[in-house]
Amino acid sequence: MGKILIVEDNENNLYLTKYILEKNGHSTIFANTGNEGIKKAIEEKPDLIIMDIQLPDINGLEATKKIRESTVGDSIPIVALTSYAMVGDKEKALQAGCTGYIEKPIDPEKFIYQIAEFLK
Repeated sequence: MGKILIVEDNENNLYLTKYILEKNGHSTIFANTGNEGIKKAIEEKPDLIIMDIQLPDINGLEATKKIRESTVGDSIPIVALTSYAMVGDKEKALQAGCTGYIEKPIDPEKFIYQIAEFLK
């Protein structure tokens, strides 16, 4: 299974995401800020990044752009996972370099299948 970086500042959301992924055989690493997420993406080279949009330092869209500009570039799928679901937000996430977009709250039954699609 895959190594997945979760960039999330909310402990409850992080716990749920981590629990679902690990229960289904994935290994997880995590970051609580956008800058920490960028650093871990470059150092750890995960198979997938799950990126929250609202983070305490730089937002997830900016972090995504910086990851895309880095040495790992386009090799890692990045999925925006956000409650920030206004009209046009999905398009902004995709324009910033996200591979996909999942709205919170996640549906635990569907979530693992959604993630599996990005790991293919």
